[in-house]
Order: sequence, then structure tokens, then C-alpha cells
Amino acid sequence: MVNRVLPLFAALLLGAPALSLAASGDFPLQSANNDVRNAASLQRGAKYFVNYCLGCHSAQYVRYNRVARDLGISEDLLVENLMFTTDTVHDTMTIAMPGGDAEGWFGTLPPDLSLIARSRSADYLYTFLKAFYLDEDAVLGTNNKVLSNTSMPHVLWELQGIQRPVYREERNGDEITRVFDGFETVREGALSEEEYSRMVRDIVNFLDYIGEPVQVERVAIGIRVIAFLLVFLLIAWLLKREIWKDVK
Repeated sequence: MVNRVLPLFAALLLGAPALSLAASGDFPLQSANNDVRNAASLQRGAKYFVNYCLGCHSAQYVRYNRVARDLGISEDLLVENLMFTTDTVHDTMTIAMPGGDAEGWFGTLPPDLSLIARSRSADYLYTFLKAFYLDEDAVLGTNNKVLSNTSMPHVLWELQGIQRPVYREERNGDEITRVFDGFETVREGALSEEEYSRMVRDIVNFLDYIGEPVQVERVAIGIRVIAFLLVFLLIAWLLKREIWKDVK
């Protein structure tokens, strides 16, 4: 049984990168390198999320007071800086925009982002927020390399700037194909590339956190449990040696 399970488990692990890439079409995902243990990053991510995302996207499974407690934010700072759609700290992070208006403006209802990091992955979200490009044929004037024809406008364009894709030609016999070769800046944003990447990482880090607020605690408990089991294993091994020492 073990001999059959281990190869299957290894195959699943090896196939995980391919599944991640397939989720984004042919566009390779960048590593978010986010860390949900970084409280400062989570605090910045909460600020960016409220200011740039919460206008259209709710996080209806997350309560403000839970966010404040986990991120080390006082209730006064919470009310003053993060609560714009409600006056009660026990409320969830909902939006005021009517669903009908959202569908009329964007053609679809903006999804709730409570579990988006779990369903899409942090790497997907990180790459998505960096992959908007100028597209004059698109209704909103921009498109996205990760999610083609996305209904989401590039709400961070003033910070990132505007970019367009660059292609190179590759010949395979008589066939010539255009291959994506990166982005070039059309208009500078308020942030440098490094600063924008850090901001996006903070947003993704916050989205990763709200997808499973207990994950840091869960990992800590798991480490303690494993440590206990290892100590117990050592004690059991020493006890076995003592009991069986006279048995030949």
C-alpha cells in the first residue's frame, strides 16, 4: 500500500507547478514571496485593500474586529482608517455598491475576495496585479496577461503606470510566431517598479491572511505537536530498550 501511495504523492507534488501555470493560461506566474507572519506587511495590505479594493470587492467572511485583533491594530485606528462602509467593528467587510450597478458598469458582479487567495493562489494574484497592459481595443482601455479580457479595470494604474507588451519573433522552419518578451513602460507611475511590487505583495499577503486567518496559529500548533511527538518517540524508544534489554 505504501509503495503505491508514495509515488502517487510524489507525482502530485511534481504536478503542482504545472497546475499553477495552467491556471494562468500560458503566462508564467511570478512568486509572491509573501509572509502572513509579517504583521507590518499585513497592516499595509489592509490599508491598501480598503482604499483600492473594497470599493468594488467585498470580503464578507471577514470581520473588522478579527482583522484588528490579528494584525495588532487598535479599535480607534481601525475605525478611523479602515472602516468606511460601516460603523460597527463586529460587521463584515461588505461594500455599499449595489450589485445591479456593478454588473451594468463592469458587465459582471465583482467577486468577493475572502477566499480568492485559496482558490487562485498568492502567486496568481501577485502576477495578475502586475500584468495589466494598455489595450486600445478593450472596453476599459486595458487588458491583462494573466486573465485575458478581464472585466476589472486597472485601478492601480496611477501607482504602477501604464505598460504595453513587447513581442519577439521566433522562426520554426517556415512558421514565424510572436512570443511575449516582457513589458515596456508607456507612462511612469507614482511608484517605482520595486515599490509597486512591494505594495502588491502587501495586498496579496492580506488576501492570503483573510483566506485563512488561523493559518499562523495552525502552523504554530502543528510545530508544537510534531515536537511533542518526536519527544514522545524518543521516550518510547528508550523505554523499549529498557524493557527488552535482557531479551536475546
